[in-house]
Amino acid sequence: MHKEILVIDDNPDIRSMVSNILEDQNFSVRTAANFDQAIFEINKKLPDLVILDIKLDKADKDGIDLLKLIIKKNKLTPVIMISGHATVQIAVEAIRIGAYEFIEKPFSKEKILNYVNRALESFELKKEKDFIENKLFHSFELIGRSQSIMKVKKIIEKLSTSESRILISGPTGAGKELVARKIHRNSTRSKEPFVIINAALLKENTYERELFGEEFEDGNISFGALERANKGTLLIDEVSEIPYETQANVLRVLIDQKFKRLNGSKDINVNIRLISSSSKDLNYLVKENKFREDLYHRLNVMPIELTPLCTRTEDIPLLIEYFKEKLSEINGVQQPKIDINNDNFFTYDWPGNVRELRNLVERITILSANESKSNIDKLIDDVLNPSIFNQTNKDLLEKSFTSPIKEARKHFEKEYLITQLKKNHGNISKTADFIGMERSALHRKLKELGIKGIN
Repeated sequence: MHKEILVIDDNPDIRSMVSNILEDQNFSVRTAANFDQAIFEINKKLPDLVILDIKLDKADKDGIDLLKLIIKKNKLTPVIMISGHATVQIAVEAIRIGAYEFIEKPFSKEKILNYVNRALESFELKKEKDFIENKLFHSFELIGRSQSIMKVKKIIEKLSTSESRILISGPTGAGKELVARKIHRNSTRSKEPFVIINAALLKENTYERELFGEEFEDGNISFGALERANKGTLLIDEVSEIPYETQANVLRVLIDQKFKRLNGSKDINVNIRLISSSSKDLNYLVKENKFREDLYHRLNVMPIELTPLCTRTEDIPLLIEYFKEKLSEINGVQQPKIDINNDNFFTYDWPGNVRELRNLVERITILSANESKSNIDKLIDDVLNPSIFNQTNKDLLEKSFTSPIKEARKHFEKEYLITQLKKNHGNISKTADFIGMERSALHRKLKELGIKGIN
């Protein structure tokens, strides 16, 4: 399919010249002669590239305003700005906003084609990079058969027709963003923007600008996350990190559904579905006066809790098989031979949760091409159990060797039974069969050692 280019210039000679140059190279060309025509063409369909004159027919609107509109619609769309009398300041501003290049009139056929071809090549590379980076995550499913995951899946189904605000809690790497994306995809807003702002990554003095946007003295506007998410869904990741003072302004937006940009005087009306997530206990932060109680209740209309991976080890084999297939497809390699019954998968604490497991499977997938199963097992052991003398075992050995034999045996038995229960996903009968004990005797032993139910 031919690449489509939109040429926006109020000079008919320039429009005709540029159109002829491009059509001779088999590009599909649309044109706009003024600001209103340009708006119409941009809203009708974004082209693959825009050639845009700075000066148009309106005194209060120019190419910079159109550039902002195009960037807002798709930041990847390359825009080549042209002008015969622009200042260096305007050129710099255009590039700062997101223009691919700035060309002064008059320009040669070779120059415009050179910039067009480079811009389209850059566009394709960016699209491919964006696709590769996002295909994996955006296409991930919520995998698992544990009770906690099945509960989350049912909540997501019920939320598909709801507009309720949602608070997703759970440890880092448990899949909070994945759940938020799935809720958005299942909602009536699925074709509208899904915008993420990670409060944990922002500098202290940038929260309000990132959320509300900013207006500058020269008339330029920086759009905030609230505005970019209008009609769609906004995920505020690690919402606990928003400064206490800014929380009041977020609350006001939830109440009024409008806000003002920084340095702005005009109300901006928004219609968004807000999803928040946190790896910290917001209820505890409220009691510590570190998070506003009124905002907490506004956010926590529908709570979803994701549990750590180490508490739902029955999901680990399913996740390994799923990631193995996905990552092999993405990386274009053969699926590795991973022993899903390897004890280390069930005894490891998984501090990074599902994300850490996914990263491990990806590492194995990439590094283990043409490797034997024994080498893959060694790689897994090195990552999840680098030494028998890791800190946990050091503590256990130290405790055992400094205790009477009865206590040492008790320490060992407790660790051993916990390991076997995790391996068998908390199934008492399977564990009893494996270790050679009667089921009733195992129950008594677990009670004696103070070991409660393990999933």
